Amino acid sequence: MSIISKMRALITLGEGMSRGISELTVSDDPLSLFADWFESAKRAGLALPEAMTVATANANGLPSARMMLLKDFGSEGFVFYTNYESRKALDLQENPQAALVFHWPALQRQIRVEGRVERISTEESAAYFRTRPRGSCIGAWSSKQSSTLDSRAALEQRFRDYERRFDRGEIPLPPFWGGFRVIPDCVEFWQGRINRLHDRIRYTREGNHWRIERLYP
Repeated sequence: MSIISKMRALITLGEGMSRGISELTVSDDPLSLFADWFESAKRAGLALPEAMTVATANANGLPSARMMLLKDFGSEGFVFYTNYESRKALDLQENPQAALVFHWPALQRQIRVEGRVERISTEESAAYFRTRPRGSCIGAWSSKQSSTLDSRAALEQRFRDYERRFDRGEIPLPPFWGGFRVIPDCVEFWQGRINRLHDRIRYTREGNHWRIERLYP
């Protein structure tokens, strides 16, 4: 991060901790507030503001979590992409619920999302797949994500094999790869404040509307 970016982040941090957020003045829509905070994180020059924890659980309630990148968001929810045979995808097949966490410590901000999960359409996944670097596309074909791997050499050999297979033209979407959308039922915004009297504003879905509440820090 450049010196100017660091200064901007510190200014934003100071403004956030002094002003905070209020349940009386926030947007009626958590996705609108998320968009504002996400843009602030990008303007502050933070590294990978789209990085998020994705937590899932299987049918027995055994949890697992990992860092991923948010690829799209809007009124319908938050989108990420993965191998449909990975552990997270198998969890979601058994238990289509997930939790997301965005944490931007330089801004003293955190956003938690909880909701049901659905696969996005093959057309949407294919459209995104075409925007990926060629190496990443070949990597998607090469990886049996979350499966046991005998050696690094075996993975690299699979990559070379697919390089030869797709040496010309567009690389197609793997049938085992695509996107998930987390449709939020609950979104919580946390803003750090002095003396640890932090602001926590929670949105809970109620039909077509959102109930907005303040929580103790």
